[in-house]
Amino acid sequence: MNTPNLAPIPTIWTTGTTESIMTGTWRAALPQHIRAPAPCHGACPVNGDIAEWIGLARARDFHGAWQVLTRHNPFPAIAGRICHHPCETACNRGSYDKALSICKLERFVGDQALEQGWTFDVADTPPKGRVAIIGGGPSGLSAAFQLRRSGFAVTIYESQPELGGLMRYGIPAYRLARKILDGEVNRIIAMGIEVRCNHPHNTPDAIAQVGQKYDAVYLATGAAAQKHLPILDYSQSWVTGGATYLAAANAGSPLTMGKRLVVIGGGSAALDAARSARRAGHDVTLVSLELRAQMPAQHEEVIEGLEEGIVLVDGTQLDGVIDDGVAGLRLTCSRVQSAVTSRQGQFSVTPIEGSTFTLMADAIVTSIGQNPDLTPLGNHFATTGPLLKTDAHHATSESGFYAGGDLTSMARFVTEAVGMGKHAAHAIERNLCRHDKELPEDDLYGHEAMVPISAINTYYYSKQPRAEAQLLGASERLTHNAEVQLGLDMEQALAEGERCFSCGTCIDCDNCVIYCPDLAVQRTEDGYTVLTDYCKGCGLCVKECPTGSMKMREEVR
Repeated sequence: MNTPNLAPIPTIWTTGTTESIMTGTWRAALPQHIRAPAPCHGACPVNGDIAEWIGLARARDFHGAWQVLTRHNPFPAIAGRICHHPCETACNRGSYDKALSICKLERFVGDQALEQGWTFDVADTPPKGRVAIIGGGPSGLSAAFQLRRSGFAVTIYESQPELGGLMRYGIPAYRLARKILDGEVNRIIAMGIEVRCNHPHNTPDAIAQVGQKYDAVYLATGAAAQKHLPILDYSQSWVTGGATYLAAANAGSPLTMGKRLVVIGGGSAALDAARSARRAGHDVTLVSLELRAQMPAQHEEVIEGLEEGIVLVDGTQLDGVIDDGVAGLRLTCSRVQSAVTSRQGQFSVTPIEGSTFTLMADAIVTSIGQNPDLTPLGNHFATTGPLLKTDAHHATSESGFYAGGDLTSMARFVTEAVGMGKHAAHAIERNLCRHDKELPEDDLYGHEAMVPISAINTYYYSKQPRAEAQLLGASERLTHNAEVQLGLDMEQALAEGERCFSCGTCIDCDNCVIYCPDLAVQRTEDGYTVLTDYCKGCGLCVKECPTGSMKMREEVR
């Protein structure tokens, strides 16, 4: 029998390396290293690069962390105390165990900067232009910082004796110590910013004259016009607005208004007024239209106020007041069903039948919000309702004038105002310097989507307790104005930093190199590179990335 000529049987194993078998043509998608925004970045009012600075703090590079923080916000020690921290609500870690204590970590880094005396650098070059800031609160100071850092000559005009705006005249020292406020404000002024306090611009002519002297003007005069309840007679000595009460209390001279005080309002300012009144020796009842869970005030503020002896009467409206002379004020109230019906915070209120009751008081403080005073602007600027109208770049209807903060927005938070000051400063620079593109720091993430929790390989993270608030005892708080919320120590800060998922930020862990079955990922000086000749597109490197900083990109051939 004839045996056919058969081809030789190939060997199963090659004596070469995987480099001899280029498998890159097998794939339909290619892994890509990316820098993507974390959810905390998207929620942050100043768009802070949170994952980046926490990574530096975790490595004990606190100065580097502070430098990244202050790209966007020159007040980390202040924000770490008073920010409403929407970043924590958005934090991916909250879907795993508990959200990261971002605010407390920011406070820790900010306090380190003040203790070490770190300062801001300013380019030693001729000024790019001259910009005036009218209003020395958080938004005006933020704009001044960004503009001065970019090389502009900046002058701040402030109507009050000192800079700080709401941070000084509205927020009590037990929430924001004055040495912290002064330290961060003075560090900005030390950059070479001219300051003119006790310098109000309260007429259209005064504002127009400033516009003639400078290349651009940023208006940040805040919201100082207090809203009044129409059923109250504010000419009476027993009623006053919350801002007036807080300004006096913060100056160390709280108003004398009898023993029993009723504060009306449910926001942070109302809590500040009520808690300041407790420190002044009043018995305080807080009456809020909203139920406790819906109050605009931060949750922790409400808890702290109740611990300090404030009586909360929520879901309630004031119907009328009778002055009973020696007996005091008889406040007729009723329970209500309330709902927010507009972006301006207006309420639709329905009294609950048969729910009327009475409160007795010696005085009333109303803290139901404030509006900007648009009178000094005359008829020269376009407005929208109670606010000054601006476009997407914070430009007003008048050429060369920009505006932000509470003057243009109902988002009444300090960090919102800081963010608007930053963005307005960038817009001013682009306009005066004729930039056709965004500044580099505005485009760190390109067009990458927010990193979802599904992109995080949580196998690499053990569940760890969140750094919880440390507080002064309730009885101790009422004896002086020391800060109620205490900061983290070094050990706590480092432990909390370890909890960060670093969403969208590569941490150089080498997992993509270690787990690639084709040795198709290599470390380079600048990070990593994928060898396209050998990558099969299996996606294992993406699955093993602990931070969601890799993705598969479809290849169309």
